[in-house]
Amino acid sequence: MANRKNKVKFGLKNCPYALVSIDDEGAVTFGSPVRLPGSVSLALDAEGDNDPFYADDSVYYMCATNNGYSGDLELALVPEDFLKDILHETEDANGVLVENKDVEPEHFALLFEFSGDQRKIRHCLYYCSASRPAMEGDTTEDKKEVKTEKLSLTVSPLPNGLVKVKTGTNTSEETYNNWYNAVYQPQASTSEVTPTTTDTPTDAGNGESTDPATDTTE
Repeated sequence: MANRKNKVKFGLKNCPYALVSIDDEGAVTFGSPVRLPGSVSLALDAEGDNDPFYADDSVYYMCATNNGYSGDLELALVPEDFLKDILHETEDANGVLVENKDVEPEHFALLFEFSGDQRKIRHCLYYCSASRPAMEGDTTEDKKEVKTEKLSLTVSPLPNGLVKVKTGTNTSEETYNNWYNAVYQPQASTSEVTPTTTDTPTDAGNGESTDPATDTTE
């Protein structure tokens, strides 16, 4: 894929989620991405502070913390699959969804993409939690007004410190096209890989697979 740099970004689409599990030793496992249709907007604020330490009458050291992000994902309608998989609503024998106060929501990775003037920018937030969406409705008057639903998101670092990844100008075509098949796992930089022979350097591994339901055109 040609190394074409975006000047601007716009839009939002392709927002699948993938369940996350962390074992007692801190090993992280991701499930297969599940489609989350109807994305309207995503607004996340960075969480963390820069705290200066003063010595010699000046800022001697800056203590920076990255606590992830928090904000809202607005959807046309929160799908039943998400309500059951993540918020643990259950379906009874008559197909009725049941909400219980004693359940704990699951963590999940959230994938999504912004469009750009040259190519799409694909993202993955590794460790998200979501609160229950509020309920709202109005009577219909002269015209129908769609009422969207919002998920309040908290994005935290994984035990290994990872918060998010996104595709860039130098992302390989394979990784870019395969973004939605599985949650991307960062690979070692080519500058950090020791060549196995003296003739040619080894290539760093790339991502996984293609989501047939998503648009992979640039």
